[in-house]
Amino acid sequence: MPVLEQLTTVVVDCADPVALAAFYQKATGWELTHSAEDFASLSADSTGPGLAFVRVEGYQAPQWPEGNKRLHLDFTVPDLDHAVEDLLALGASKPAFQPGEGQWVVLTDPQGHPFCLIPATTATN
Repeated sequence: MPVLEQLTTVVVDCADPVALAAFYQKATGWELTHSAEDFASLSADSTGPGLAFVRVEGYQAPQWPEGNKRLHLDFTVPDLDHAVEDLLALGASKPAFQPGEGQWVVLTDPQGHPFCLIPATTATN
């Protein structure tokens, strides 16, 4: 029997938790469940994992594709081009280096964390 039952939250180090939570809230439509100067969190619903953001003094943004990146998030999207356009309008950036030969797109959030967009049709195949 496994010791760990369910992943509840992915916590992301950052410089400004409130601002980063606002970006992901707009991008995902998830509910803001907590917001304070040093911590903010989002939840899709009561069953799935949520995202939380915690202030780290001296935070340095990850560098894509190399550097101090520790993890990245993957999101499926129904329309890749539309999602990229919308996320860029919300403040994401699209780095020049794009692995995967067009199968997915790497973006970075406003505080430099990389995340990938994967077409929903590709993710299920």
